[in-house]
Amino acid sequence: MGWQIDPTHTRIQFSARHLMIADVRGHFESFTGSVEFDEQDPQRSRASLWIEAASVNTGNALRDAHLRSPDFLSTEKYPHLSFESTRVELLDASRGRIIGNLTIRDMTREIVLDVEYAGQSKSPWGTVSAGFRATTRILRGEWGLVWNQLLETGGVLVDNQVTISVDIEILKQDRARSQDAPVSPESSSLGTRR
Repeated sequence: MGWQIDPTHTRIQFSARHLMIADVRGHFESFTGSVEFDEQDPQRSRASLWIEAASVNTGNALRDAHLRSPDFLSTEKYPHLSFESTRVELLDASRGRIIGNLTIRDMTREIVLDVEYAGQSKSPWGTVSAGFRATTRILRGEWGLVWNQLLETGGVLVDNQVTISVDIEILKQDRARSQDAPVSPESSSLGTRR
Protein backbone atom coordinates (compact mmCIF):
# COMPACT_ATOMS: atom_id res chain seq x y z
CA MET A 1 0.00 0.00 0.00
CA GLY A 2 1.20 3.49 -0.81
CA TRP A 3 0.59 6.83 0.84
CA GLN A 4 -0.33 10.26 -0.51
CA ILE A 5 -0.15 13.69 1.05
CA ASP A 6 -3.53 15.03 2.20
CA PRO A 7 -3.24 18.70 1.15
CA THR A 8 -6.26 19.89 3.13
CA HIS A 9 -4.55 18.83 6.36
CA THR A 10 -0.96 19.71 5.50
CA ARG A 11 0.62 23.09 6.19
CA ILE A 12 4.10 24.41 5.37
CA GLN A 13 4.92 27.32 7.67
CA PHE A 14 7.85 29.60 8.51
CA SER A 15 8.67 32.38 10.94
CA ALA A 16 11.44 34.94 11.36
CA ARG A 17 12.23 37.59 13.95
CA HIS A 18 11.22 41.15 12.95
CA LEU A 19 12.81 44.25 14.51
CA MET A 20 14.51 41.82 16.91
CA ILE A 21 11.36 41.79 19.08
CA ALA A 22 8.54 39.84 17.37
CA ASP A 23 8.00 36.96 14.98
CA VAL A 24 6.52 37.31 11.50
CA ARG A 25 4.78 34.09 10.44
CA GLY A 26 3.74 32.86 7.03
CA HIS A 27 2.95 29.78 4.99
CA PHE A 28 2.86 28.52 1.41
CA GLU A 29 -0.58 27.90 -0.07
CA SER A 30 0.32 25.81 -3.12
CA PHE A 31 2.50 22.71 -3.14
CA THR A 32 2.75 19.12 -4.27
CA GLY A 33 4.62 16.25 -2.74
CA SER A 34 5.02 12.55 -2.23
CA VAL A 35 5.76 10.31 0.73
CA GLU A 36 6.96 6.72 0.70
CA PHE A 37 6.22 5.69 4.29
CA ASP A 38 7.60 2.27 5.17
CA GLU A 39 5.74 1.16 8.30
CA GLN A 40 7.92 -1.92 8.78
CA ASP A 41 11.23 -0.12 8.29
CA PRO A 42 10.74 3.66 8.69
CA GLN A 43 14.39 4.34 7.85
CA ARG A 44 13.57 3.31 4.28
CA SER A 45 10.92 6.05 4.03
CA ARG A 46 11.32 8.91 1.58
CA ALA A 47 9.69 12.32 1.15
CA SER A 48 9.73 15.15 -1.37
CA LEU A 49 8.01 18.55 -1.61
CA TRP A 50 7.62 20.96 -4.53
CA ILE A 51 6.43 24.40 -3.40
CA GLU A 52 5.16 27.27 -5.55
CA ALA A 53 7.21 30.21 -4.28
CA ALA A 54 4.65 32.82 -5.35
CA SER A 55 2.05 31.24 -3.05
CA VAL A 56 3.82 32.70 0.01
CA ASN A 57 1.31 34.30 2.40
CA THR A 58 2.09 36.26 5.56
CA GLY A 59 -1.25 38.03 5.72
CA ASN A 60 0.19 41.32 4.44
CA ALA A 61 0.04 42.05 0.70
CA LEU A 62 2.96 44.52 0.67
CA ARG A 63 5.20 42.18 2.63
CA ASP A 64 4.22 39.22 0.44
CA ALA A 65 5.08 41.23 -2.70
CA HIS A 66 8.48 42.03 -1.20
CA LEU A 67 9.08 38.35 -0.41
CA ARG A 68 8.30 37.50 -4.06
CA SER A 69 10.71 40.17 -5.32
CA PRO A 70 14.42 39.70 -6.22
CA ASP A 71 15.30 40.83 -2.67
CA PHE A 72 14.08 37.47 -1.42
CA LEU A 73 12.53 34.56 -3.36
CA SER A 74 12.63 36.15 -6.84
CA THR A 75 9.63 34.07 -7.81
CA GLU A 76 9.52 35.09 -11.49
CA LYS A 77 13.03 33.73 -12.01
CA TYR A 78 12.80 30.88 -9.48
CA PRO A 79 9.15 29.77 -9.32
CA HIS A 80 9.67 26.77 -7.04
CA LEU A 81 11.26 25.70 -3.78
CA SER A 82 11.91 22.01 -3.27
CA PHE A 83 12.95 19.46 -0.68
CA GLU A 84 14.15 15.92 -1.38
CA SER A 85 15.01 13.56 1.46
CA THR A 86 18.20 11.51 1.31
CA ARG A 87 17.94 9.45 4.49
CA VAL A 88 15.91 8.92 7.67
CA GLU A 89 17.31 8.37 11.17
CA LEU A 90 15.21 6.94 14.01
CA LEU A 91 15.59 8.17 17.60
CA ASP A 92 12.73 6.17 19.11
CA ALA A 93 9.24 4.93 18.18
CA SER A 94 7.84 8.44 17.65
CA ARG A 95 10.84 10.66 16.91
CA GLY A 96 13.42 10.82 14.19
CA ARG A 97 15.30 12.98 11.72
CA ILE A 98 14.88 13.44 7.99
CA ILE A 99 18.02 14.61 6.22
CA GLY A 100 17.64 16.03 2.75
CA ASN A 101 18.35 18.79 0.24
CA LEU A 102 16.47 22.09 0.34
CA THR A 103 16.59 24.20 -2.82
CA ILE A 104 15.71 27.91 -2.68
CA ARG A 105 16.33 30.06 -5.74
CA ASP A 106 19.32 28.36 -7.41
CA MET A 107 21.03 27.12 -4.25
CA THR A 108 20.77 23.68 -2.67
CA ARG A 109 21.86 22.97 0.89
CA GLU A 110 21.45 19.97 3.17
CA ILE A 111 19.11 20.41 6.14
CA VAL A 112 18.01 18.22 9.04
CA LEU A 113 14.32 18.06 9.97
CA ASP A 114 13.37 16.94 13.47
CA VAL A 115 10.28 14.76 13.05
CA GLU A 116 7.56 13.72 15.49
CA TYR A 117 5.23 10.89 14.50
CA ALA A 118 1.70 11.38 15.87
CA GLY A 119 0.45 7.93 14.90
CA GLN A 120 -2.40 6.70 12.70
CA SER A 121 -6.16 7.11 12.80
CA LYS A 122 -9.17 5.90 10.81
CA SER A 123 -11.75 8.43 9.63
CA PRO A 124 -15.56 7.96 9.51
CA TRP A 125 -15.14 7.39 5.76
CA GLY A 126 -12.85 4.43 6.30
CA THR A 127 -9.63 6.14 5.22
CA VAL A 128 -6.46 5.69 7.27
CA SER A 129 -4.24 8.71 7.94
CA ALA A 130 -0.84 9.13 9.56
CA GLY A 131 0.35 12.42 11.02
CA PHE A 132 3.77 14.01 11.39
CA ARG A 133 5.32 17.31 12.41
CA ALA A 134 8.74 18.28 11.04
CA THR A 135 10.74 21.33 12.15
CA THR A 136 14.10 22.90 11.38
CA ARG A 137 15.95 26.20 11.51
CA ILE A 138 17.95 27.60 8.62
CA LEU A 139 20.08 30.67 7.98
CA ARG A 140 18.46 32.31 4.97
CA GLY A 141 21.72 33.93 3.91
CA GLU A 142 23.07 30.49 3.01
CA TRP A 143 20.49 30.43 0.19
CA GLY A 144 21.31 33.95 -1.01
CA LEU A 145 18.43 35.65 0.84
CA VAL A 146 20.62 38.41 2.25
CA TRP A 147 18.44 41.54 2.04
CA ASN A 148 18.25 43.48 5.30
CA GLN A 149 18.28 46.92 6.90
CA LEU A 150 20.22 48.07 9.94
CA LEU A 151 18.28 49.52 12.86
CA GLU A 152 19.25 52.75 14.61
CA THR A 153 19.05 50.91 17.92
CA GLY A 154 21.34 48.14 16.68
CA GLY A 155 20.48 44.83 15.11
CA VAL A 156 18.70 44.26 11.82
CA LEU A 157 15.16 44.50 10.47
CA VAL A 158 14.78 40.78 9.66
CA ASP A 159 16.65 37.99 11.43
CA ASN A 160 18.87 35.70 9.38
CA GLN A 161 17.45 32.65 11.17
CA VAL A 162 14.18 31.24 9.84
CA THR A 163 12.17 28.52 11.57
CA ILE A 164 10.37 26.08 9.26
CA SER A 165 7.62 23.71 10.39
CA VAL A 166 5.58 21.24 8.36
CA ASP A 167 2.41 19.64 9.72
CA ILE A 168 1.53 16.80 7.41
CA GLU A 169 -1.13 14.14 7.09
CA ILE A 170 -0.72 11.28 4.65
CA LEU A 171 -3.49 8.97 3.45
CA LYS A 172 -3.04 5.25 2.97
CA GLN A 173 -3.96 4.17 -0.56
CA ASP A 174 -5.72 0.78 -0.55
CA ARG A 175 -6.49 -0.12 -4.15
CA ALA A 176 -8.59 -3.10 -3.15
CA ARG A 177 -11.10 -1.04 -1.21
CA SER A 178 -10.91 2.32 -2.98
CA GLN A 179 -13.52 1.39 -5.59
CA ASP A 180 -16.16 0.54 -3.00
CA ALA A 181 -15.51 2.75 0.01
CA PRO A 182 -16.75 6.34 0.26
CA VAL A 183 -14.15 9.07 0.14
CA SER A 184 -13.90 11.87 2.67
CA PRO A 185 -15.26 15.08 1.09
CA GLU A 186 -12.32 16.93 2.65
CA SER A 187 -9.79 14.70 0.93
CA SER A 188 -11.24 14.18 -2.52
CA SER A 189 -8.21 15.88 -4.13
CA LEU A 190 -4.91 14.36 -3.08
CA GLY A 191 -1.29 15.31 -3.35
CA THR A 192 -1.61 19.02 -4.13
CA ARG A 193 -2.86 22.16 -2.43
CA ARG A 194 -3.78 25.33 -4.25
